[in-house]
Amino acid sequence: MKQKKKQQQQGRRERRSFSPEFKADAVKLVRSGKTVTQVARELDLTQTALREWVRRAEADAGERQDVLTTEERQELARLRRENKQLRQEREILKAAATFFAKESA
Repeated sequence: MKQKKKQQQQGRRERRSFSPEFKADAVKLVRSGKTVTQVARELDLTQTALREWVRRAEADAGERQDVLTTEERQELARLRRENKQLRQEREILKAAATFFAKESA
């Protein structure tokens, strides 16, 4: 409760999540000629979030090369999870090798 009051005092919003359809509709409004500011105000969004949605939509459409596409972001997340798991497995194997080396000596 205190954290919620603190966020409101600082002018921060509570983090919300939106469906892909909602995001796509918001991006369409921007592409139809409305400004990011207008659409953000109409849909009660932050301009920053809406700008990011537009950037990602442009990347997915092949219009931007400086931003990862949705597919690339998903692959990167999968590879990071896999990398983390492999590191954990390596540490376990190191510990097991050390244990058995001491036991056989």
